[in-house]
Amino acid sequence: MNPLSTLPACCTPLDAHWPLPYSLPGTVLLGTHFNPLLLASNDFQRCQIEPPPSIQRSVAKRQAEFLAGRLCAREALRQLAGVACVPAIGEDRAPVWPPAICGSITHSTGRAAAIVAHQAQWSGLGMDLENLLDAKRAERLAGEILTPGELKRMAAGSREQLALWVTLTFSVKESLFKALYPIVHKRFYFEHAEVLAWSDTGHVRLRLLTDLSNEWGHGSELDAQFAVKDGQLLSLVGISAPASPGAVASSS
Repeated sequence: MNPLSTLPACCTPLDAHWPLPYSLPGTVLLGTHFNPLLLASNDFQRCQIEPPPSIQRSVAKRQAEFLAGRLCAREALRQLAGVACVPAIGEDRAPVWPPAICGSITHSTGRAAAIVAHQAQWSGLGMDLENLLDAKRAERLAGEILTPGELKRMAAGSREQLALWVTLTFSVKESLFKALYPIVHKRFYFEHAEVLAWSDTGHVRLRLLTDLSNEWGHGSELDAQFAVKDGQLLSLVGISAPASPGAVASSS
C-alpha cells in the first residue's frame, strides 16, 4: 500500500521535518495539517481506518483530527518497523501500540502528529500540542495547572511570559503523563509534577512530586523539550531505555 495514495483531501502530505530543538535518535515523527471542512463521508473507508463508535458519533472536527493523527501514526509505524497498523483506542483511552513499540499521538487546531520508537531504545514517548493561551485565560487557569512552586516562579517573570509559561506547563505535563503512564500504569495529575526551569532554547526540567513506582518516585527529575510555531506549542518527553530516574534523553 502506498501511504500517499490514501491521504484524504482534508490532510496535507505527511511531513517528516523535526520541529523540536533536539532530535531523538531512533524515533520517527510525522505531522500533517488538517481541515475538517474538507473531510468527506467516505474518507475513513478510503484510508482503510476503522473509526471507533465514539468517533463515528462525533463532530467533523473530532473525526478529522482522529483521522489525521492515525494516518501519521500508521505511516510512522510503517517507516519504523514495516508494520502499517492503526493504533486502536485502549480502555484507558490511550493508543494501543504494537508489541515492543512505544509512541504518542497529538493534535490541536488544524495540526496532528505522531512519534514512534522501539522500546529497546525508548521506554516511553509523550508528545502534546496546544494552542497558546492568551494572558487573560492563562491567569484564570494558572491556579488549576501550576503548583505553588510554579506560581512563585511565574510571579517573578513578566506578564508577557505568563501565557507561554502556563501553556508550556500544561503541555509538558500532558507529555509527561503520556510518556510515563504506560510504564508505571498509575494515573497522576498536574499537581504531581512541576516545571523546575525552562529556557528559550526549548529545554525543560521537570520533577515528580509523587511516587509512581520503585523507579519513578517523588523527587525524580527528567528533561523535556518544546517549540513554538504559528501560535501553537509542541512539547515532547522521551524516556530512554532502560527506564530510570534521570535517564531521559531529549537531545542527541
